[in-house]
Amino acid sequence: MTYKPKSDFLRIIIERGFLADCTDLQSLDDALMSGTVPAYIGYDATAQSLHVGHLLNIMLLRWLQKTGHKPITLMGGGTTKVGDPSFRSDERPLLSADAIDRNIASMKQVFAKYLAYGDGASDAIMLNNAEWLDGLNYLDFLRDIGRHFSVNRMLSFESVKSRIDREQSLSFLEFNYMILQAYDFLELYRRQGCLLQMGGSDQWGNIVNGIDLTRRVVDAQIFGLTTPLLTTSDGRKMGKSQGGAIWLNAELLSPYEFWQFWRNTTDADVGRFLKLYTELPVEDCDRLGALQGSEINEGKIVLANAVTTLCHGADAARAAEDTARSVFEQGGTGDDLPRVDLTRSEADEGVSIVQLFVRAGLAKSGKDAKRLISEGGARVNDEPLGDASRIVGAADLATPMKLTAGRKRHALVSIEE
Repeated sequence: MTYKPKSDFLRIIIERGFLADCTDLQSLDDALMSGTVPAYIGYDATAQSLHVGHLLNIMLLRWLQKTGHKPITLMGGGTTKVGDPSFRSDERPLLSADAIDRNIASMKQVFAKYLAYGDGASDAIMLNNAEWLDGLNYLDFLRDIGRHFSVNRMLSFESVKSRIDREQSLSFLEFNYMILQAYDFLELYRRQGCLLQMGGSDQWGNIVNGIDLTRRVVDAQIFGLTTPLLTTSDGRKMGKSQGGAIWLNAELLSPYEFWQFWRNTTDADVGRFLKLYTELPVEDCDRLGALQGSEINEGKIVLANAVTTLCHGADAARAAEDTARSVFEQGGTGDDLPRVDLTRSEADEGVSIVQLFVRAGLAKSGKDAKRLISEGGARVNDEPLGDASRIVGAADLATPMKLTAGRKRHALVSIEE
């Protein structure tokens, strides 16, 4: 990149690897130098928590605020009722209004850990696009907004084109999503003076639509900026693990499991992830990422502690590291491990070891657990487990039982007190 930005925000995000593309980098830089710039990212409430796949853009909003600008977290109370078709092979399941509201309430808890909300110039605000979408008059919307969209152009966007090329159904409901998202940008400009929409690179077409619509309707210059869609160095989608999504809510994923996800980062990703997901100085990220052999584990622990501290607090990060040290270095059980608590009656009757691996989240199904055992990947109290028919009873649980899948996934089984 030849252009050298003057604003702190662009300089930092470019240096740390956040920038994939921008509609007009120099003009955006000038706007950022001229005063406080409101910028937004939209989040549809399709699940009860945000996950690690959202974390890159949450950190982007955090850097925006740290450099003196105003983050807007736009909750998709309206657009969730339609569903974003971008790069999906099928239509999203439709949620009820109550389910959407519950998801939004849960997601708010995560944002509050990373952003300072309030009434100040650079304080974050949270809005819900249901405020302006729910009451739209269909005919007025078609006449005033729909006339600015070319169906030919909409069909050319890769997110739509890929579905059609694969002869997969794209409903009229989904086709309207990009118009609604574009309208969000126009409304945020009108209501909040919002000048910038940010998002993953898969949202480029939707972002450009909003910029074009705002220019046509109110003749204003606004901007779009995208981040790369991250995969790990071994090709996996960022934010997924063997056990499923890496949630940012402690109720869905324990801080220990969250910490362990980052501790298990592949060597080649340590430096990059330190720049993107922590606030450590870039030179420290580069130094830690360049460590070789067993020394790279220092970088992984720094990464896990820093990311967990931001999401769950310093105490949770320390407890997770202590548990990991107890489990891996000292052969202990670790009080902070995920737990399965059996009732006294269950323990008296006995529970199959296969079922316990499933309930602990160490296997997706009974079949998966049996395969893990047969391939030698399962251990009980650090001893290899070879018998998939084993029944665990009260006598086995006089002290908590430690289950292990592979080398790095553990859980405890005990009887409820």
